Amino acid sequence: MNCSIIIRAYNEEKHLGRLLEGIRQQTLKDVEVILVDSGSSDSTVSIAESFGAHVVNIRPEEFTFGRSLNYGIKEAKREFIVIASAHVYPVYPDWLEALIRPFQDDSIGLTYGKQRGPEFAKYAEQQIFHQWYPDASKSKQETSFCNNANAAIRKSLWEQNQYDETLTGLEDLAWAKWAKEQGHTIAYMAEAEIVHVHNETAHSVFNRYRREAMAFKKIYPESHFNVYDFLRLTTTNILSDLWHAARERKLWKNIASIFWFRFMQFHGTRMGHRETSLITPQLRETFYYARERRPKDGAKRDIEPIKYNGE
Repeated sequence: MNCSIIIRAYNEEKHLGRLLEGIRQQTLKDVEVILVDSGSSDSTVSIAESFGAHVVNIRPEEFTFGRSLNYGIKEAKREFIVIASAHVYPVYPDWLEALIRPFQDDSIGLTYGKQRGPEFAKYAEQQIFHQWYPDASKSKQETSFCNNANAAIRKSLWEQNQYDETLTGLEDLAWAKWAKEQGHTIAYMAEAEIVHVHNETAHSVFNRYRREAMAFKKIYPESHFNVYDFLRLTTTNILSDLWHAARERKLWKNIASIFWFRFMQFHGTRMGHRETSLITPQLRETFYYARERRPKDGAKRDIEPIKYNGE
């Protein structure tokens, strides 16, 4: 099996090289790498070209998450399309093999893999990664949940239904919902593990969850998120994070970030559910070009992780 890898990027010189090096070290060698750049002013494009990637350009004022993916997939020559954020990198050299292996079953329309944060990630976000991406794979997932930071689809299905270019986020969820409605299934592959690097400010966290809530409301118009939901989820998640951090003897160095991260997460979610305005140029700039419960560690695999420079 071979694949095309679509990477969306904007000023990702700090992280992109590690992802491309991880791709180079994969056991699956027959891959096509396509970088969709939305106006980077740093060395993102030159780094991509140095690894032999094909660069597709999209103007910043035209960017949405769905549109950039559609640009990249149109250029892809393979049936299996792997989608990766520019600020992730694979943990193991069989990442690609694990991610596309479920496509041997013709009913599978989409796969996605495990995500973990780096050591310096905010404690609350690490808890989210553990909640959303468990250590056990699931070949037939009941829900439409997935995440395009580490996912794969069939191009033949995308040709029937391209990504929604109007959404402010969650284009992956909307596509997965459509795929399931057409009778296709979703597979979660814990072995296809990546590290997802976020180092967000409080404003960035608010902004991310706000735009995703706006998209969620469009995908599921019947959804709601009221003051009670905000208070209940903020309180219960803070208490859970504090309890787990105390058990792990990590409380005092993380206590402040736990409070502000969870507050901004659910404050942004509430504001996004209330938002009804169109996406103005100012909102576009804010959304896309913003300034800058935990189980035990997963079971060890019998394959050596990739060694990156500096480790």
